[in-house]
Amino acid sequence: MSKTILIVEDEVEIARFVQQLLEKEGFTCIHYRDGTQALRFFPEHQPDLVILDLGLPGMDGLEFCTRIRKQANAKDPYILMLTARGEEIDRVIGLSTGADDYLVKPFSPIELVARVRALLRRSLRQEVPSQVYQTPHFTVDVDRHIAQKTDQGAIEELDLTTLEFDLLATFVSTPGRVWSRTHLVEKIWGEDFFGDERVVDTHVARLRKKIEPNLAHPCFIKTVTGIGYKFEDEET
Repeated sequence: MSKTILIVEDEVEIARFVQQLLEKEGFTCIHYRDGTQALRFFPEHQPDLVILDLGLPGMDGLEFCTRIRKQANAKDPYILMLTARGEEIDRVIGLSTGADDYLVKPFSPIELVARVRALLRRSLRQEVPSQVYQTPHFTVDVDRHIAQKTDQGAIEELDLTTLEFDLLATFVSTPGRVWSRTHLVEKIWGEDFFGDERVVDTHVARLRKKIEPNLAHPCFIKTVTGIGYKFEDEET
């Protein structure tokens, strides 16, 4: 089945070029010139991936990305940001809003297609086996895609994005293991990931907000300085 890609880009020539390039690769593409309209019709299209310009008029790419991540959609799309800006701060801000990858204009057509394919292959490359993982406070059912947290006998079903779920499943499956950012990227994003490894920090931070009782002192997902992260969950 053809994957659907939503292109949100106000520069018509760039949008047309990207659309023609990806349609030749067998993808179904939909284009909007502004974020407000794209957001309005987003539930109707339910794209697998969004190619998003950062410098949109009106609602810019950062706001669009933030709103998409807050919506309850049937699909949680991957987001690839396109921008003419190459400064470090813009890249960090883009990733912090929930983007999965970042590509600076002008870009190579070959690299764009490769990044799109790498993002869309993630769902096919998950190495977490279909089973249930349990720790004192968490239950992750990979096959049913259900994650729950138990606190003082009360069970809360966690509302996680696809990447947050994959991260939690990976952590819960191996309590105590130290994961470097590189290993997490290979495990969850795939070995052919082209983006910035700091995207891991972004999604760990988002996951922490949903499971940690105290963000200032995380008790489940702990930072291992100079390496990455490890998950701990012990009976209190």
